[in-house]
Amino acid sequence: MPNLFRLLRRNRLYEPPQENGVIQSTQGLYSSTSPPASDDEPFSTYFEEKVPIPEDVTQMFSFRKLWAFTGPGFLMSIAYLDPGNIESDLQSGAKAGFKLLWVLLGATIIGLLLQRLAARLGVVTGMHLAEVCNRQYPTVPRIILWLMVELAIIGSDMQEVIGCAIAFNLLSMGRIPLWGGVLITIIDTFVFLFLDKYGLRKLEAFFGLLITIMAVSFGYEYVMVRPDQGELLKGMFLPYCENCDSAQMEQAVGIVGAVIMPHNIYLHSALVKSRQIDRGNKKEVKEANKYYFIESTIALFISFLINVFVVAVFAEAFYDKTNIEVNAKCNASGSPHTDLFPLDNSTLQVDIFKGGVVLGCFFGPAALYIWAIGILAAGQSSTMTGTYSGQFVMEGFLNLRWSRFARVLLTRSIAIFPTLLVAIFQDVQHLTGMNDFLNVLQSMQLPFALIPILTFTSLTSIMDDFANGLVWKIGGGVVILVVCAINMYFVVVYVTSLNSVALYVLVALLCIAYLSFVCYLTWQCLIALGVSCLDVSCLGSRVSNNRHAVFIEEQPAYDT
Repeated sequence: MPNLFRLLRRNRLYEPPQENGVIQSTQGLYSSTSPPASDDEPFSTYFEEKVPIPEDVTQMFSFRKLWAFTGPGFLMSIAYLDPGNIESDLQSGAKAGFKLLWVLLGATIIGLLLQRLAARLGVVTGMHLAEVCNRQYPTVPRIILWLMVELAIIGSDMQEVIGCAIAFNLLSMGRIPLWGGVLITIIDTFVFLFLDKYGLRKLEAFFGLLITIMAVSFGYEYVMVRPDQGELLKGMFLPYCENCDSAQMEQAVGIVGAVIMPHNIYLHSALVKSRQIDRGNKKEVKEANKYYFIESTIALFISFLINVFVVAVFAEAFYDKTNIEVNAKCNASGSPHTDLFPLDNSTLQVDIFKGGVVLGCFFGPAALYIWAIGILAAGQSSTMTGTYSGQFVMEGFLNLRWSRFARVLLTRSIAIFPTLLVAIFQDVQHLTGMNDFLNVLQSMQLPFALIPILTFTSLTSIMDDFANGLVWKIGGGVVILVVCAINMYFVVVYVTSLNSVALYVLVALLCIAYLSFVCYLTWQCLIALGVSCLDVSCLGSRVSNNRHAVFIEEQPAYDT
């Protein structure tokens, strides 16, 4: 398959097609993606500076080096703490108690393994995933891939706008309307993005501060509610959901979809370029991979604890609560939001907004305000990392060098327009209800990040000695298959709940195109994994030279 499985020209195993005796140039040969011999990379990094790595040859492990590499993993981990994740957490606790904590743990571990692949691609090649896709895929698939990733980024951006708007509304006790909160997010995002003018490390420290605010805010709620630690540990390490119905199983699927974000793979592969690494030195590359993995593990462990705080609070305080119970409690506390909970015995349904309200009703106004501060920190931090993701994706796929101002203006305008309409003409229930649709939208985009990252990290012609070994190829393929299958189930459940024949027909047509493109990416991925019988170029090499393809059987590389 000429467009993906190209051969290294420098090894003289492939020659481009000739016309009238002249060799035609072929874009995106793997020689152009091999690790640069020095730190002077032919491809620019988004950041205007690079963090130097201290030399310490006497130690197997150095905390000074770990500190130098600390930053990208924490920026990446913010996607695991965005308002969509927080809402998934609180709904998990309210619907299933502690029973689904093991799903959250498993999804986080899977996320860590996928982030490892993303970081290794950036470290070894000196390019992020979008840049590699730009050089390896043909034009039409490349454009489709870019559009799909942009959809995921816009969907995530809308969730973050919704979260910030709700936080402003809660903090002001309703004085700031939802549409006002939506507009405020436009201004504050531009203000925060100017922080990177003061240096990369200061920007990373600011993100660390936002994560700290979330940890303190949701940790305060955790301490106040005092969940049952025995039930918490049982739910975390016992992979079983006793007496779970379809709603709770759907919530388990939703947890996986909320945790693993497609644009986060692109983001992490770019962030690791911000350190000074001699990619011509195998030892330095290996060391960078080690420290980045340690840092990512620490960052995702912290994000996991914060998510556990939210799940445990709602599992302990609101699991199996009915609307009439909550209404009575809110009425007794003088809350102005008692109308959110009808006088019936149906099970309490919560979202980000209702979550803050019920915390205020049961544990006092301080719990509500602290909850809102945590949501605001989650929304602001996720908004900024989403902007960086969009910048990397646009630069990589289209070779466009837009200013941050122009990029933020474009994506934020696309995200804010529909959100603002809902905020003006509908109520908060409709605004938070958009999260279900946005989670489905992002779930559908997962294959467009997971399949390419497994494809390219498995090719020795791109990754050299750092290509995935046989275990990682098989394990990564199984993990991606499971994650994509889970998310497709989530999409099917959502679509079938719409109860519209016209929508069913439209979705069926879209699914044909969608699945065709996924199959195309899967086909290329399987060839990269070593399933050589699928590579039609091997037939062309035996039948006709004008197919300009040569087949080479790749042996699995060892893990480094």
